[in-house]
This record gives sequence, C-alpha cells and structure tokens, in this order.
Amino acid sequence: MNKHLNQVLTVGVIAASVALSACGGGGGGSSGPASPATTASAPPAASSPGSTTTATSANVSTPQYAAASAQLALFQTVNQYRQQCGFGELTENTTLDTATANHASYLGLNSTVTDTETAGNPGFTGVSWADRAVAAGYPQGVTVVGASAADNYTQTTLTETLYGQELANEWLGGVYHIGIEILPATEIGIGVYQMTYQGYPEVWGALSLGNFNAAALSNGPLTFPCQGTTGVPYEEVSESPTPPNTSGPWGTPIAVAGNLGDTIVLASGTMTGPSGPVVNLQLLDSANDANKSLPAYEGVAYPATPLQPNTTYTVTITGTDNGTAFSRSFAFTTGNVEG
Repeated sequence: MNKHLNQVLTVGVIAASVALSACGGGGGGSSGPASPATTASAPPAASSPGSTTTATSANVSTPQYAAASAQLALFQTVNQYRQQCGFGELTENTTLDTATANHASYLGLNSTVTDTETAGNPGFTGVSWADRAVAAGYPQGVTVVGASAADNYTQTTLTETLYGQELANEWLGGVYHIGIEILPATEIGIGVYQMTYQGYPEVWGALSLGNFNAAALSNGPLTFPCQGTTGVPYEEVSESPTPPNTSGPWGTPIAVAGNLGDTIVLASGTMTGPSGPVVNLQLLDSANDANKSLPAYEGVAYPATPLQPNTTYTVTITGTDNGTAFSRSFAFTTGNVEG
C-alpha cells in the first residue's frame, strides 16, 4: 500500500484567546497527489482557556456514528487512549460533527489539507474552525480545536475501520499533533470524506474538540502513551514544523500534560527497549521549543529515530509542573503502524 498523508492541528477560538502556531506535515509514500500543509494553530494558551459553555442539546450519550464506519473507529481509538491514560472520554457533539464533516468535504473537494477555508472555493462554510462551528449552530464563546488529515490514495481498498485508525495514527505519531489525546476538552466532532483517485479511495478526515475544562486533571501531570498503552505508531515520517533534532522519521512521542493553567518543563527523558541501549529522548516544552508551537501546559519527549514495531519500551521522564518536581516511569508497546 502506498499513501501520501498530511495532517494539520489547528485551533479556532470563538472567544478571544491567544493561540500558538504550528503546521501540519506529511508522512508515508507519495503515490497520490501531494496535499500541501498550511499554517495552523496549536491548542490555546493556558491563560485563555475560553468559556465552558456547551451545546449540551447536541451531545449524545451513545455515539451515533454508523457501525463499522471510519468515524466510529476514529472516535473509539481516540477515546480508548484518552480513557486509559486518565484524560477523560470525549462526548460526541452532533453540531461539531456537522461543522467537521463540512470541513472534511472542503479538504477533499479542494485537494488540500488546511486549517482555513477560502470563500468561493467548493464546500466553503467558514474561514476558521470557530466560524464553521458557529455556522453549524455551536454556541459562541467556546474554544474549538481542529485537526485535519488526508490519507491520499491507497493502492488497496481498506476497511472503513482501518481508514479511521490510520487517520488517528497520523496525529498520534506527531510531536506537535499528539495533543489530541491530552487536551482537556469534553466534546468531539468527526468528519470523513471519501473520493477516488485512479479507481482507489482518497480519504480526508477532520476532528473538532470543544468545551475545555481548565482544571481537568486532579493527579497530573499525566502522560500519553502511559502504562500499558499498546498499538501506537513506532515512527512518524514527517511533520511541519519539523521537530527539532530530527533528520528523518522519528519514534513514538511521549506527551506530558498538566492543566490549562500549568507550566510543564522537562528535565530528563530516557527510553529503553528489550535489548537496549538506553535512548536519551529529545525534550521539548514551551521554554525551549524553537518553533514556538507547544502550549505551556504540554511537554513532549521523543526519540530522534524510529522505534521497532511490536516492541515494549520502558520510559522515565522527569521535570517540573508549576515548579514542583515530578517523575514518571512506565512501559508501552508499539504497533506495526506508522504515523
């Protein structure tokens, strides 16, 4: 299977708030038409969490995504990991579904991966994630995070479940995109749009996260992956901006997250496989991120080269959360999947 993949993590803030900048990147092969990444925004700065007003009438306690659909697989993958690592499950919000499905259609119709839409282009419903959410009926004054990805052209038709899982893996392997698993949001909307290229599927996906909780973690900081996590990508092929100190694909990133008002500073990080040797991880937080893309409440430690698939690794990370020292040690297992 050959594929061309791009992803964007972006924020549209309906209420006025500060956002940091990031770009989506691409991974995998290049058999299909390239989809250029564009400037996007990272999660909102801790000082501006936004309102917690929610479109509760659009929340559904049982997912309404079709059985065996890519949307359901993406929803279940994200929530499985979030629940396992203590970040809380997300509730489907059908209004965010509508806004996100509209954006996924825009991506496919215009053959581009982007956080913003241009008026007059096919499928346009609003410039920003905020605009599109409000246009679909989501309340104003709520912070909305969006992520977009393209699984452009596979030479083998996959199941809908696999398409959903592949879209999730694109974000899970990214140093600047793994944030979808640790953001303190409570609501999610998902959109998947499919076309064909030379007789094979092109799959375009997007998700929205909304309704942030400023004090979601009572026992933080927490990590993703965490103890017992399995199946995460063992490498990420590319991302924009490129994570510091990489010259090609890198290994599974480890996100460390506090609450929205926290400041995480990483001090050390190591990773050890079954046959060694000890790998000193690259340490990234808002204080040393040359790309100025990580929010203060998140740090990321990552190996500069790919890991091995289907392999268990032991991780130890130390640092401070609002000046208080912490240490986290755990083991996780990679899958035979790329981001």
